[in-house]
Amino acid sequence: MKQDIEKRKYEFALQRIEALLPQVEDTEEGVSGPEGVELMIMSEIVEAYEKEHFPIGKPSIADLIQLSLEEKGLTQKQLASEIGISQARISDYVAGRAEPTLRIARRLCTTLGIAPALMLGV
Repeated sequence: MKQDIEKRKYEFALQRIEALLPQVEDTEEGVSGPEGVELMIMSEIVEAYEKEHFPIGKPSIADLIQLSLEEKGLTQKQLASEIGISQARISDYVAGRAEPTLRIARRLCTTLGIAPALMLGV
């Protein structure tokens, strides 16, 4: 019952946000007026609901490598050659069967442009 009420509040807040967005002006001081205040309240309701019901986890090392390969237009074989390890080892990282050592992680970060904090899961 409580979950149903929370979901209805969330859905109502989404609808209100859609209606309010065109009406609210964003200034250097933030939003103003009653519509601006309502927009902030509705946004907080949506944010809290989504944080609880649709959490976004941190990407895995495999996800980071795969996404970076796609963004850079590199193949696993090209990456392996560039950082001096076997293509099979890169395949293991991408499949999540293995994690790179710190030395290899450093090379991956440099070559693929991955922030070291992301690679370390921080």
